Amino acid sequence: MFETGIREAEPAYVDVDSVELRLGADSLVWKFYGDVRGILGFQRLAGTENCIEQLAQGVEDHSVIFSDFLGRARRSGPPIMRTVYSDRPHEWGRRVRDFHRDIKGSISDGSRYHALNPELYYWAHATFVDQVLYITDTFIRRLSYEEKVQIFEESKTWYQLYGVSARSQPQTYDEFVAYWESMCDKFVPTRTIVYATGYLRKGVPGPSWMPKPLWRIVGAPLNAVLRTVFIGTLPPQMREVCDLPWDARRQRRFDRFAATMRALNPLFNRLPVRLLYTPWAAEGWQRTGVDPRRLHNRPEKATA
Repeated sequence: MFETGIREAEPAYVDVDSVELRLGADSLVWKFYGDVRGILGFQRLAGTENCIEQLAQGVEDHSVIFSDFLGRARRSGPPIMRTVYSDRPHEWGRRVRDFHRDIKGSISDGSRYHALNPELYYWAHATFVDQVLYITDTFIRRLSYEEKVQIFEESKTWYQLYGVSARSQPQTYDEFVAYWESMCDKFVPTRTIVYATGYLRKGVPGPSWMPKPLWRIVGAPLNAVLRTVFIGTLPPQMREVCDLPWDARRQRRFDRFAATMRALNPLFNRLPVRLLYTPWAAEGWQRTGVDPRRLHNRPEKATA
């Protein structure tokens, strides 16, 4: 489906204005998507998106990723957050979609791409669904199978808010898991993702005023932590195409870090909402008058 649909390279809109679509305080997506611990999955989110050639080429052709990497992230993230948490989800969903109207071009084999082609647009959305599932289950608390199903079902509403055809969307959570694995097997070392993971191979550059030999010593612990945490979150297929070394010892170190984060969850839930959530999520919780720290803190059923 992906291989044939992606080559149409045409947008496919659907009308959702007449449909009442909204996620709310009772949803697991609201509970977990805007949690600040989501930053731990930033490399997984941005990286998996850009390991698919058509999407990476669109980023390279139409954004400032190579000159303003962090600025691009700051401009992209808030509108998607507002699609979930604002009181005008249709408006923000359409705005996110319309950012992509003119993002089109061709890839290395000469075939065309369009950002609003349903196969490509759904892949971008799927990386956000994966972020909610993966970050919650790894760093916040274990999710039951039933909760994973619920998050996936809620993600269908989230996707509908964009007004793009859902023809390539899996219909069940199990189908989504299979879809995700099949997409990971399509990863290639695009210029965009090789650039974006350079700091994991070479280390974070030190401040300009510090001599490089001194930074190699001072920065070593920081780079070791970044490599453990961020490479640890990546699918094996992405580590391979990005030439990011990983082994059993690093995996054990990552697993200990993740377990510690989950053990600290009761302490995180004592933080003020404005510190526990991004500003856009905190604003949504404040508007509803609901305290998210009291919600969904234990799996409803045992993990399958």
